[in-house]
Amino acid sequence: MLGLMASAVLGGSVAVGGYKLLEPERTNSPQALAADPNVRYTSELRSSEYVVPEGLNFVAAATSVTPAVVHVMTEYAPKVSQNDQIRMDPFLRQFFGDDLDQYQGRGRSQGPQMGSGSGVIIAANGYIVTNNHVIDKADKIEVVLDDKRKYQAELVGADPTTDLALLKVKADNLPFVRYGNSDDVKVGEWVLAVGNPFNLNSTVTAGIISAKGRNINILQREDRMGVESFLQTDAVVNPGNSGGALVNLKGDLIGINSAIASRSGSFEGYSFAVPSSIVSKVVDDLLKYKVVQRALLGVNIREVDATLASEKKLSTLNGVYIMGLNKSSAAADAGLKEGDIITEINGVKVNTSSQLQEQVARFRPGDKIKVTYLRDEKERTASATLRNATGTTDVVREETSASIEYEGAKFMPLSRQEMNKLDLEGGAKISGVRGSNFRETGIGDGFIITRIDKNKVSKPQDVKRYLEEAKNNQGALVEGIYPDGRKAYYPIGQAE
Repeated sequence: MLGLMASAVLGGSVAVGGYKLLEPERTNSPQALAADPNVRYTSELRSSEYVVPEGLNFVAAATSVTPAVVHVMTEYAPKVSQNDQIRMDPFLRQFFGDDLDQYQGRGRSQGPQMGSGSGVIIAANGYIVTNNHVIDKADKIEVVLDDKRKYQAELVGADPTTDLALLKVKADNLPFVRYGNSDDVKVGEWVLAVGNPFNLNSTVTAGIISAKGRNINILQREDRMGVESFLQTDAVVNPGNSGGALVNLKGDLIGINSAIASRSGSFEGYSFAVPSSIVSKVVDDLLKYKVVQRALLGVNIREVDATLASEKKLSTLNGVYIMGLNKSSAAADAGLKEGDIITEINGVKVNTSSQLQEQVARFRPGDKIKVTYLRDEKERTASATLRNATGTTDVVREETSASIEYEGAKFMPLSRQEMNKLDLEGGAKISGVRGSNFRETGIGDGFIITRIDKNKVSKPQDVKRYLEEAKNNQGALVEGIYPDGRKAYYPIGQAE
């Protein structure tokens, strides 16, 4: 019996050992499981021992930047609706009288309107950069920090030509982001976008720099002074991200997120940021002068491409071609001529109009820049002293409109609240009509003049200027609006 038992144990051991030798090696890869609702599959959570290489880890940058990006909340008073303007039009009242008042409520906004965006704290004492379109015409601005502290913000200044604005809150020892050098940013470099899309506070997304010096024609203005030389990135940016931070992996501010390329209104692949080289200059100007000091070279340019090269018989496809220039401009005084090709500004190559704009926009009137250009296929250099929009090198001061008296009436500038309510950019409000030379025109006290003939009225001084000019033209047509929304037109002088 003992012999049989020993043989059985030995045989079993050999069988088990053989099976173990022949069994395939187990792996840690997940195995397919039967879809049995009574079975709950669990696995042990393990910390990875893989170390992310330096330069690919977003944690440090996100941790340092997020506390310094704020949620900008704006409030707008109800504006006079289009129906109200039609209802109160004096011409329509001649036919419908006060019965037209029954339409008063239609289309009118009820209560204040709200908006939101993002901002970046750039100084511990409460200075915040955001987009101009985030706070434009807002009656109230509030910022909410990442730690939920709230502050009322004051608008220090804004620059529509770069879509930037500077806010100030009464606080100290705030977290802030330091400027990085956007010139050093390379296409393909990792970046983070931090903001508050769709009111999702402190959202961080990652992407790369897709392009530099991008012009998307979003800042088109009548004066053609818009500066567009955006950093393009594929980091996800949505409504609410405007005014937020674009930073490198060191946490340095390299741009202010401003726009997205979209047909739906939401992110579809690309976003655009104002580079820090422009942001820092605009902020410095607003702090020192309350208004941006815009320097101009004074040239009309066109990018050199194959078509232009063939048309003008050019031997290069680089640079920007001077189509024309003002006689008293900085470029003309520096010796540049029509037909020259600008290739560099201060040693930085410029191949597009946006690149040229960006380089010049960094300076102030009176600053000198080195312009490298081609003439007759020979490279030359010139030193140009930049000028302001009026053709001088003087510092431009913030324009303050004062009340004036003209022809016995008083003309006053509009308050910010009046402009916001009526959706105006300026104008002049008249009073004292009965004792003035305007008493026979039909104009009532409180009427806001917005246009005289084809001339836009921005301040009281414009009224005197354009009406004096109109005296030689046998009269003028004055256009404007009353505080309650009534639009009206009045002929003055001999105009019919």
